[in-house]
Amino acid sequence: MEKTLWHPVALAEAVVHAPLAVRLLEQELVLWRDLAGQVHAFVDRCPHRGARLSLGRIEQDRLECPYHGWQFAGDGHCERVPAVPDFAPPPAHCVRSFAVQELYGLVWLQLEAAADVPPPQFEAEGDARLRKLNCGPYDVAASAPRIIENFLDMSHFGFVHEGWLGSRDATAMERYDVENTPTGVRATNCKARQPQSNLHSTAAAEVHYTYEVTDPYTALLNKLPEAGTSRDGWYESIGLFVCPVTPETSRVWFRLAVADFDTPDAQLQAFQHTIFTQDQPVLESQQPKGLPLDARAELNSPADRLSVAYRRYLKGRGITFGVC
Repeated sequence: MEKTLWHPVALAEAVVHAPLAVRLLEQELVLWRDLAGQVHAFVDRCPHRGARLSLGRIEQDRLECPYHGWQFAGDGHCERVPAVPDFAPPPAHCVRSFAVQELYGLVWLQLEAAADVPPPQFEAEGDARLRKLNCGPYDVAASAPRIIENFLDMSHFGFVHEGWLGSRDATAMERYDVENTPTGVRATNCKARQPQSNLHSTAAAEVHYTYEVTDPYTALLNKLPEAGTSRDGWYESIGLFVCPVTPETSRVWFRLAVADFDTPDAQLQAFQHTIFTQDQPVLESQQPKGLPLDARAELNSPADRLSVAYRRYLKGRGITFGVC
């Protein structure tokens, strides 16, 4: 199931005219960009003698193996064997290639073709009123579902993010609404009293959020205007995109869609960095590493309604990677 999903594996700007090694679902892969700007993804193993193609280079708009110089075109077919220049490699002389898309400033891969499986949606991407930028990657010793569940959880704000997203004297959560959607689950009417909800906050404010899971390893947060700052139709959005590297390790990116067009990228990224690196050691401490889908495995309270819905969604989708 997981192999038919679209997964983020690299920042698009990191894939240049040189091989880049990445890992997805325990599979070693190599990315490279041709002269036309198209990104290609291959198994990171030459079919000739098994050398890592990511150690090679691009020659004549082909990926060249570092061992014997075999050259592979964008479709994976071997176009040249230097030791026998007159040899015309047959169709079977190829390296396995994968479907690739560039979305949200990231390169996405699908390990098994499935035309009816679309990539995760990030609705704010098409809103010209919002500025887009990425934060990450973060390499995390935690499973992808654990990371998504943490992103959906508001009851840890007063402890993990004390003085930033929450405070110990305001930890009570009002009831929020959870519903199933065609692509996952959504929570609305989520409210939090936050000392500093963003980079420019100068006073505590009650913030209203909408959370949504749009794919097993993708979650979105929409932040509605704070009291006194409302503008018609205004909102901000954060997309969390997780690459499941192994069942217990992940690579993480955040996609910010913000109404702030003035603050330098580095400052906006630094705020997000602060928040996530507060989460990271707690995430990496959780046991078991995989997210338990058995309702009896971990205790729950009414504050965990979204988490419980997310676990049910994963179970219903047949997800096995990163869960237990």
